Amino acid sequence: MTVKFGSAGAPDAFYSQGYKSSLDMPAWLSRQGLNAYEYQCSRGVKIKEPMARELGERARQFGITLSIHAPYYINLSTEEPEKKIKTKGYLLDSLRVAKWMGAQTVVFHPGGGPGSDRLVTFDRAKVLFKEILQEVAAEGLQNIFLAPETMGKINQMGSLEEVLELCTLGEQVIPCVDFGHLNAISQGNLKTKEDYARILDRIEQTLGQEVVNRLHMHFSTIEFTKAGEKKHWTLQESHLYGPDFTPLAELMVERQMEPVIICESAGTQAEDALVYKSIFEQLRK
Repeated sequence: MTVKFGSAGAPDAFYSQGYKSSLDMPAWLSRQGLNAYEYQCSRGVKIKEPMARELGERARQFGITLSIHAPYYINLSTEEPEKKIKTKGYLLDSLRVAKWMGAQTVVFHPGGGPGSDRLVTFDRAKVLFKEILQEVAAEGLQNIFLAPETMGKINQMGSLEEVLELCTLGEQVIPCVDFGHLNAISQGNLKTKEDYARILDRIEQTLGQEVVNRLHMHFSTIEFTKAGEKKHWTLQESHLYGPDFTPLAELMVERQMEPVIICESAGTQAEDALVYKSIFEQLRK
């Protein structure tokens, strides 16, 4: 089983050790014992082609699987023509960078509040997403996975069911399942192995076993309120909010899954990813 564990962006320890450039991340992660890196374009796609290609080369050298987090500004459900153009641009730019890097997956937030009629809003999002997928194919970028992320706030598009429906719109579309978000939106009800199994089974029912086996995941402890996600924590700071990684790791072993697991802890992404890796490896013995 080849399970990939890694960091969303560069953790505090990377900078405290004197590193500044993301080009150093592949070697640094490899020394930590990790093998995945989600490059953050969350504030905009600013990396240039030469640097993206160099980062990809170093990732391959050190056995690091790359993914990209697209800008937060994406909103598939917008009604504004200018924002539709920008949303298309953010996704296409992210895919271009992924191609330069050799990244496998571009993660993105579906975006936008549900408004007064969630079904109408989501139908609008699907129309724009279909248009984007056509442009993606026209540019020859359909070999890179686009991964809408399950979101953690009630007043956001991106429930598990909405994400799965988006994934039925194109072969390159797969879910990014953020278990911290799903735990937050369910008010902490993601606790047992059965709770996790229901999520995995629902994904398999809709998209097939292969998608589940190679799922792209986000995992971190997240504080929540009645509205859902409030704040990302670290494992050292708080176990109060969950979710617990162990039940998921048990299922990964039992089902022989080979996911990519990206940790989004607040500043300790690499350290906490190593904790999750240790839990998995202990169970696999």
